[in-house]
Amino acid sequence: MMDEGTELSVTIAQIVQRLKGAHLHSQLEKQARECLHRPEIKLESLKEDVRNFLRVSGTQDWVYSFMCVCVVCSLPPPGHPAAPPEHTKEPLAYMRKAQASWEKRILKSLNSMCTELGVPLARKRPIPEQKELTNKWNEMGTDEPDLSKFRPVYAPKDFLEVLISLKNPNHDCREGLTARSHWGLIQISLNVRAIPQMREAYPELSLTCCQLGIDDHAHIPPGIESFSVCVCVCVCVLVVSEQDSAAAQQYSRQGCPTGLRAQLWALILNATNEPEDIMHYEQLKAAVIHHDLLVDNLIYKDVKLTASNDDYYFVFEDFLYQVLLCFSRDTAVLEHFSYNSATPPKSYIQGKTFMSVVPFHGFSMYVAPLCFLYNEPSKLYSVFREMYVRYFFRLHSISSSPSGIVSLCLQFERLLQSHLPQLFYHLQKIGAQPLRIAFKWMVRAFSGYLSTDQLLLLWDRVLGYDSLEIVAVLAAAVFAFRAENLMEVTSLASAEAVLADLSTLKVMPLLQIFLFA
Repeated sequence: MMDEGTELSVTIAQIVQRLKGAHLHSQLEKQARECLHRPEIKLESLKEDVRNFLRVSGTQDWVYSFMCVCVVCSLPPPGHPAAPPEHTKEPLAYMRKAQASWEKRILKSLNSMCTELGVPLARKRPIPEQKELTNKWNEMGTDEPDLSKFRPVYAPKDFLEVLISLKNPNHDCREGLTARSHWGLIQISLNVRAIPQMREAYPELSLTCCQLGIDDHAHIPPGIESFSVCVCVCVCVLVVSEQDSAAAQQYSRQGCPTGLRAQLWALILNATNEPEDIMHYEQLKAAVIHHDLLVDNLIYKDVKLTASNDDYYFVFEDFLYQVLLCFSRDTAVLEHFSYNSATPPKSYIQGKTFMSVVPFHGFSMYVAPLCFLYNEPSKLYSVFREMYVRYFFRLHSISSSPSGIVSLCLQFERLLQSHLPQLFYHLQKIGAQPLRIAFKWMVRAFSGYLSTDQLLLLWDRVLGYDSLEIVAVLAAAVFAFRAENLMEVTSLASAEAVLADLSTLKVMPLLQIFLFA
């Protein structure tokens, strides 16, 4: 039974998660840092000092209003008192069961790999190995460990098969679903938006709104175009100078200027590079040097198979190792499991507990695009961690979240079915289900498929709308753009060939035309 203390903790966790990215959050952080240097603030009276500060500064009213909005309008109800805590993280039992089953499969694969190769899940590095790693920390890309026996635990196509098999045991598939629903691979019912609802949700993507990053302005006189860009940049500079995260989030819905994107994203994510952040990164680095984990080899393998072979990202190989190896040791990342149905695998050594996310094939591509924005490893790490715990984890875990991969798959299929039913039916008929092609794009949020400048424009909107839904919309828009060619194909292989290269696509025109034309 969920007692009062547990229910309060869950509510607080939900409010804190909702608070992130809001203007109030950045204001509270700023004031908290200032309070740290005040001699009158004592640890033993901290609770009362905080209350006094909120009351005197007037911030108390803001906090109260924000909490009211969260509790009344945004957060899910606490549920039945007898409901266990996991119901708050994921309300659908069959989703929880599917996620647990998937985790067991991953863990079994990890244990099998350990047994086959005779390696532990975690071990302390010998002193000579620690010194060697310390010396080559900034040149790990030059090291060529033997990874031939290691294999990715799973690939996106393996995960897709699990999602396809999802069934709601309480739903009779013969009732309530239209014939069109059975065209797709996802056979469960979740609430996803149709195009008219999309237009209401994304008004900033309208054809009448200016979008930074669109090169085709032939119909606009050059003077007007340059003036609009100047105005946008000036507004952006003002937003950054004010350190207003809510304004930054709203601004990014129409794209971020290339030179200010890094600052805007860090502001939206509340990702700082203060001395304590740098110290935390150094502690994680020390943990990497002292202990070797099985997932380290999986990270090396993934970087070698993906980013190292990518024309855009191969130069960042060292950064990728540094960030991902530190990420695998960061217990702060585990906080997001309080609102995620997943459970991380655990390994133990000398009284220490190691819990980390198991990288799949392509995992390192979540980090690679950020290397274009941040050249300090500690800042790069801070931003990636926030991106992961807010968004990316939803792309490889099973849940009913609107930003979860299950909803994105269903959203993609429904959009394509309603917008281009003839194309969807044609591809389904020849055995080229659209989702089998688009899934690999969505599970990596298009990283590694779009050119970097276009990918960053897409991720501007993910941050701006605080949702991954736009990823599914873009996937459907790509099919719409190549519809004429796809109607000519006769097999899955030929359909994949038509959609093999997305590097020349322009993201914003595709999205705007698909939603508003």
